[in-house]
Amino acid sequence: MLNQWVVAEVVSGPTMLGNILVVTGAFLILLLLIKKFAWTQISDMLQKRQDKIANDLDSAEKSKIEAAQLARQRQEQLNASRSEASDILKSAKESGEKSRQNILTETKDEVSRLRQKAQTEIDQQKQEALASVKDDVADLSVSIAAKLLQKELSADAHKALIDQYITGLGQQHEAR
Repeated sequence: MLNQWVVAEVVSGPTMLGNILVVTGAFLILLLLIKKFAWTQISDMLQKRQDKIANDLDSAEKSKIEAAQLARQRQEQLNASRSEASDILKSAKESGEKSRQNILTETKDEVSRLRQKAQTEIDQQKQEALASVKDDVADLSVSIAAKLLQKELSADAHKALIDQYITGLGQQHEAR
């Protein structure tokens, strides 16, 4: 069937040339109309698209650079934060050590003060005890002298009398 069409077309030669000229003319007119009415709009649209794609690529590159800068800044801030945390920790340790030393010093001073106060109280009580003993010895001496004056004693009796008074004095002192 295709052979019949080709043969039919070849037979009518001048019609074919006329058809070619009409189709070519129509095509050229179509090109001129497209150029006059649509070509500038199409080329503007293609140019805008090309510019948009270029801008998008530029924006993507800028965003990539900004992201890298932000990442670097975050890393620097992180490093600074770590350094600051380390400094704070070190400062806290130093402060704790100073506080510990201050507490130890204050405790030693307090212990020393309490020791001195206790020693003062011991010395005072010792002085009071010695004064009391002196009073007791004086009273004992007066009593012994009074009893000696009342009777004449031998050395053994005198010794027994002194021992008796010393024993009595010890019992009195323990009762207090």
